[in-house]
Amino acid sequence: MYRILALFAMAFLAVACSKEDEVAPPAELVDFDPLVRVERVWSVGTKGGDDVLRLGLRPVVEGDRVYVAGHGGDVQSIALANGKGFWRADTDLELAGGPAVGEGLVVVGGTGGELVALDGQTGAERWRVATGGEVIAAPTIAGGIVVVRTVDGRLRGLRAADGIEAWSFEQPVPRLTLRGNGTPVVDGDMVIAGLDNGKVVSLSLTSGELLWSTTVAPSQGRTEIERLVDIDSSVRVIGDDIFVVGYHGRIAMLARDTGQLWWGRELSSHRGLAVDGDTIFVTTADSSVVALRRRDGTPVWTQDAMLRRSLTGPAMSGDTLVIGDFDGYLHWLDTATGQILARGKTGAGRMSNTPVVAGDLLLLQSDSGDVQAWRAQPRVTG
Repeated sequence: MYRILALFAMAFLAVACSKEDEVAPPAELVDFDPLVRVERVWSVGTKGGDDVLRLGLRPVVEGDRVYVAGHGGDVQSIALANGKGFWRADTDLELAGGPAVGEGLVVVGGTGGELVALDGQTGAERWRVATGGEVIAAPTIAGGIVVVRTVDGRLRGLRAADGIEAWSFEQPVPRLTLRGNGTPVVDGDMVIAGLDNGKVVSLSLTSGELLWSTTVAPSQGRTEIERLVDIDSSVRVIGDDIFVVGYHGRIAMLARDTGQLWWGRELSSHRGLAVDGDTIFVTTADSSVVALRRRDGTPVWTQDAMLRRSLTGPAMSGDTLVIGDFDGYLHWLDTATGQILARGKTGAGRMSNTPVVAGDLLLLQSDSGDVQAWRAQPRVTG
């Protein structure tokens, strides 16, 4: 039922956007003289999926290896430097969330609620369990616990050694939600996650006990569409501060220890944010990219040259911000000004998930399952 309602919400919004696009289509990309040279380094295919599924599949880097999963069920370990394969395993599932890597495991989740743990060195299956809810976000592995969020509104802690449930936490899910979940964040002995009801919760990693709960954006409006306040991207924990943004809601800064709301500003996003130094970067629901002051949320700059292009969340790469779009383009922006510095055509199609930065490489996974590594060269001068 939760999956049907979530899919309905996405379908409704897609129709609404389609009607709006008759008047305001996606922004056309304008040619410019790039200030950064970018190139594709390698490409690997996975068993892909449907462009409209909003899957939570993106590369994960550990050491010199990259781990990727395809909707068709394959999980791969490949070399970060050149994309050469180490091992490949077939789970015989429709995968939708992951992978997560840690404690010698690679863990992926499926549309049917299955969670599978593979050996990180060999790809051999270690355990497989049914969570009871569709997994469309990568789990998190820490402290001997695999933390997974499912679309039925639950956060579960499973023992990494055998997959046996250690604890479970549940809060009510609104009748109508967007399709998407953020990966739970583990910081020390705390699990922190944003939920579909506009709340951020902090749980004990070992017991699942609720430590605090804060409403970031209260649900309001006459219709269920207007009352959507999903937090569908991961929170960011920087020292003693937590940063979070939701759909039809607010961007806010919370206290890590208590959940106290330090400041909040009206802003809608289901793609997520990045934090660097004194600045927060956000991809908004209409595909503007905005920079805000970390201490109080005051706007610094806005880049709206890519409106309605269904941008991904922002990834920090040195002094640039990298974002993908629905047509397979990558965009490099100056973090100080928002100026577009470079653009690369991946040819891989729609990207829904934030690119991953690994040293001087940028990794992406398209919704159809293509995985690519890109490198940006030093800025062109003179």
